[in-house]
Amino acid sequence: MSLTSEILKRDWDLFYSDLNQKYIESENSSDINLVADFTEYNPLHNGHFHCMKVARSKVKNSLFVAIVPGLFERSGRGIPYILPRELRAEIAISVGADIVVEGPPMGIMGSGQYSLCLCKMFKALNTDFIPRGYNLTSEFEKILTRINQGHHIAPKPYKIIDKTTGEVLLRDKLKEDNYVITSFSNSLSKIGFDYKNKFIFVKRIGGVSGTLIREAVISGNFSDVRDMMPTETVLMLQNKKSQIIFNKRDEKRLVYNANNLDLTNLNLLNEKLAHEITKNRPFYNYEDVLSSIPQGFSTHFKQRILSILENPVTKRDIFEYIDKYPALIRILKYKNDDVLRLFKEKVNNENISLFK
Repeated sequence: MSLTSEILKRDWDLFYSDLNQKYIESENSSDINLVADFTEYNPLHNGHFHCMKVARSKVKNSLFVAIVPGLFERSGRGIPYILPRELRAEIAISVGADIVVEGPPMGIMGSGQYSLCLCKMFKALNTDFIPRGYNLTSEFEKILTRINQGHHIAPKPYKIIDKTTGEVLLRDKLKEDNYVITSFSNSLSKIGFDYKNKFIFVKRIGGVSGTLIREAVISGNFSDVRDMMPTETVLMLQNKKSQIIFNKRDEKRLVYNANNLDLTNLNLLNEKLAHEITKNRPFYNYEDVLSSIPQGFSTHFKQRILSILENPVTKRDIFEYIDKYPALIRILKYKNDDVLRLFKEKVNNENISLFK
């Protein structure tokens, strides 16, 4: 069995174990500030490292918790991660994070679904500050000000609305990082989490190219991108080549599911899309399945559908999973026992486990 197949089998079991877990809320109180950063660390580069350093400098003597997705090892774009999450967590601890917890399974969820889960995680962690990188524009500065005033900002197609005042703040699309911030504001408002003055907005730095880094991972030659990442990331990529899972799928499992399942039940698929795929049955290989998926509204639409065909979680189970999330807080890595103790004293969830 390939490493990818082993990971997906393991994570399938973990997903349904979590689904059957009962959420036990606590009301912990602690004087220590907890800074919770959501990031994929795919891989951890200088932009991520800069955001961590800025947050730590602004909130002294705090716990820095990285929320790193997660089950099934598929990014928000539906593409397999470069490294499994336990190795991404190891890098994060080595460069300054205190705790790394597992985030939601991004690759099999819609953007609104995993945004809601992440915000529920912020609440469960009893988060005091949330650092977020953003792209600087004059229009977005006004939106950031409203968010830090605690206003409910909601992204709509081609416009951004301040639901607190009823104003339209922008009639345009946002860049990806900026969209994530407005999506968090929307989801945090929905769950009743007061985020006034809790965001630490960090301007994105230049000199980092995700495309060049991914090309270096494929080629194994890091000479042109070595300055884009902390040394710890480069060493991990060089020393753990056998665990690189970038662009590796369980094609046999994917083809079987595409041929045999009722696709209308799966998350992310509506009846029209399910029909477009199933009318091309039988599929004999991965390429057959890929070509049967029509173009969607986003660049990575096909990759997201491939991920749900690999990991056929139903709409019903996703809704239940989101409703209970986080039924369990799974710690991927932590700095030391004192940090672990402080973390347990801070968070408002009795169900905490260590990743094995």
